[in-house]
Order: sequence, then C-alpha cells, then structure tokens
Amino acid sequence: QVQLVESGGGSVQDGGSLRLSCAASGRTFNDYTMSWFRQAPGKEREFVAGSPWTGTVRYADSAKGRFTISRDNAKAMVYLQMTSLKPEDTAVYFCAADRTSFPLVRQTPSSYDYWGQGTQVTVSS
Repeated sequence: QVQLVESGGGSVQDGGSLRLSCAASGRTFNDYTMSWFRQAPGKEREFVAGSPWTGTVRYADSAKGRFTISRDNAKAMVYLQMTSLKPEDTAVYFCAADRTSFPLVRQTPSSYDYWGQGTQVTVSS
C-alpha cells in the first residue's frame, strides 16, 4: 500500500508559476513510476507528466516546455514545477503511483494503482 499526499496548489494569474509536491509513504518508493494527472470540471482525467524511478520522463504535449517533473527518491517526494500557467491549466492535480509498468510511463489513469486526494490549481486571466 502507498499513501500519496499532494500539496502546493493555489490560485495564480495567467503566466504565473506553481510548484506541486507529492509525499509518498508506505511501500518502497523506488519501485514505482510516479506521475501527475489533472482533471478539469466536466472533463476526463488526463496525463500531465510521469517519471520512472530512473529513466526517461514523459510529458503531455500541453506540458512540454512549461512543466517539469522531478523526484527525490531519498525523500519519497515527487514534484511538478509549473511555469507560464494558462487558464486552461485550471484543474485538480493528482499524484499517482504505478507499480508494474517500469520503465514505461503509462498515460492512462487505469494503469495506476494509487492516487492522492488532489490539489486545486486555478489560473485566472
């Protein structure tokens, strides 16, 4: 079992930045691919960025060049640095853990075994 707790959400202006954090506890953190998803009202949950414990990270096209995922395996933390935020980035952001797909980074929510409760990000124009 893995417990995930997100933090760092908030409200920013168009063009602003935020850094999301996800703290993991439970099973060995290094075994998991860690990803960020987001869900806007009335929309499906979508992949944002993902990182295996070692190897190539992946980004959604909407995140490339603006968002950076990183992880600190020693601290069992994963981060999402978001810059140049746009109103369309407004969503609840979720941290998720996938225990079986290493070294791949799956982009479908059903591939993930554990989820955090989410943190709200609101970008106003």
